Amino acid sequence: MKPENPRRRFFTRIWLTLGALALFEMIGVIVAYLYPRKPRAKTGGFGSRIVAGAVDGFEPNSVTAFPRGHFYLVRLDDGGFLALSRKCTHLGCTVPWNADEKKFICPCHSSAFDIRGDVIRPPAPRALNRFAVNIENRMVSVDTAKAYKRTGFRLEQVTYPKKPL
Repeated sequence: MKPENPRRRFFTRIWLTLGALALFEMIGVIVAYLYPRKPRAKTGGFGSRIVAGAVDGFEPNSVTAFPRGHFYLVRLDDGGFLALSRKCTHLGCTVPWNADEKKFICPCHSSAFDIRGDVIRPPAPRALNRFAVNIENRMVSVDTAKAYKRTGFRLEQVTYPKKPL
């Protein structure tokens, strides 16, 4: 009978341990793939509902930037609200509001949009995306979970506050 080699026994244990670790890791990857974690609901940031403020806090014909939410809240002349994305529809650059010219002007390729987000100077192919606006108890909130693509301004895109009784 041949005596057992301690070095061989040591390396056998090492390989068995590494193999078991690899097996457990592979099982963990398969489980993570089959049962992904649900994302936590963000509060107050992009991808969630953001409370913008009271209806009376926004002047007619004004644009208010919400950098944290990646949108502009526009209050039109008639009192309606429109939430526009800050991304240009041409290449996705952040489009600042130019209050002097009353336009959104893209710094990348000079596309320009009016206060309603319609293209007034190409190369942008379409109007700025919009987000859903909700008004409850005279408080304006914007749902940034989904941006709605649009070709141009339509009246049904505007949210109006209800008249107080």
